[in-house]
Amino acid sequence: MDLGLADRTYVVTGGSSGVGLATVRALLDEGANVATCGRDADRLKRIGTHDRLYTATCDVRDADAVRDFVRASAGAFGGDRVDGLVNNAGQSRMKRLDDTTEDDWRDELELKFAGVLNPLQAARQYLKASDAASVVNVNAVLAKQPEPRLITTSAARAGILNLSKSLSQELASDGIRVNSVCLGLIDTGQWTRRHAAADSGMSYEDWQAELAADRGVSLGRLGRAEEVAYAIVALLSPRASYITGTGVDVCGGVGRGIL
Repeated sequence: MDLGLADRTYVVTGGSSGVGLATVRALLDEGANVATCGRDADRLKRIGTHDRLYTATCDVRDADAVRDFVRASAGAFGGDRVDGLVNNAGQSRMKRLDDTTEDDWRDELELKFAGVLNPLQAARQYLKASDAASVVNVNAVLAKQPEPRLITTSAARAGILNLSKSLSQELASDGIRVNSVCLGLIDTGQWTRRHAAADSGMSYEDWQAELAADRGVSLGRLGRAEEVAYAIVALLSPRASYITGTGVDVCGGVGRGIL
C-alpha cells in the first residue's frame, strides 16, 4: 500500500537512536524527506548520509534552537515545507517519590512539555500550509497506567497525553491532526544498559523475557523500535486523514485499560 509519504517533509526529534532512528529510516524507505535532531553530534553522525536526510544538533528545551532547526528543516529540500512532526525526544527517570528531588520534577516536566510545545510552535506555520499535516507525540502507556518507580515520568506522560488531546481539538481548524503512540517496553539502548548494570549473569534474551514476565507483557517479550515506527508512520500518512485525538498503544499487551 502506498502511504502517500513520498516527497513530503517530516521532522523527527530525537532521531539518533531507538524509536526515533527507526522512524527516520521508515520514512526514508517510504520516499519522504526527513529532518531529525539530537543532542549528541556523534550519535547523529552514525545515522549516515542520505540525499533526503537533514540532521542537526538541537536540545528541544531550547526554543530558539528548535525554531532555527525547524526553519532549516523546512528549507532543506527546496520546498520550504513541513508536512508532519514526530515529537520523540525524551527519556525515562527511574525513581520513586522519596528519591525524587524538586529539580527532578522540574527537569522532567520541562523536558516532556518543551519536547512537544517547542517543535510544534516552530513547525505550526508550515504544518498549516500542508494539505496533510500530522503530529505524532511519542508517549508511553505510563500515561494511563502509572508506575510508582517511575513517578515523575508517569505524571509527565499523563500530562502530555492530556495535552495531545487538547491540541487535536485546537489545531483541527488548521487542518493539523494530532495523535499519540503510547509505548510499552521497547528494546532500545536504555534496556541494554540496564541489563549490563544489573550484572545478573543472564543472557540479554533471558533477562528481557524475565523482565517482560515481571511487567505483565502478554506477548512475553520487549517490542522492537521498528514495530513502533510502523504505527508512527501510519498515523503520519494522508491515508489516516480521519484519525485525530487518539492514542495507539504499542506495548505487547501490557496495557490493562480499555480506554
